[in-house]
Amino acid sequence: MKIAIPVENGRVAEHFGRCPKFVVVDISDGKIKGRKNIDNPGHNPGLLPDYFNSINIDTVITGGMGIRARELFQQKKINVMVGIGGKIDDVIKDLLNNALDEGESPCIPGSGKGYGLEKSECDHEKE
Repeated sequence: MKIAIPVENGRVAEHFGRCPKFVVVDISDGKIKGRKNIDNPGHNPGLLPDYFNSINIDTVITGGMGIRARELFQQKKINVMVGIGGKIDDVIKDLLNNALDEGESPCIPGSGKGYGLEKSECDHEKE
């Protein structure tokens, strides 16, 4: 399994497409075989699914992702888990222990439309 997790300040980024970096983790036989950070190549429809497909990512773990983005990943046969939060190391540990529970994406349909990495605020509901 090769997973990608959007990272911001050592935690799973809530806003998938606008995170500054991703952690890419290779897992085989229940153990981490490799781990690296990569820069976000951009936030355009279809760019990240194509890019992740080209580097053999099969699973994305994130806080939030819009419906259209999830559909684009699904077309590439890349599994997406949303509603995940916390420190990256804790999330990876939970994944290895089969204890990672998917939740709801905080993304509101249309809230990220037309915005790239430079968008500093989201249109998500404030708590």
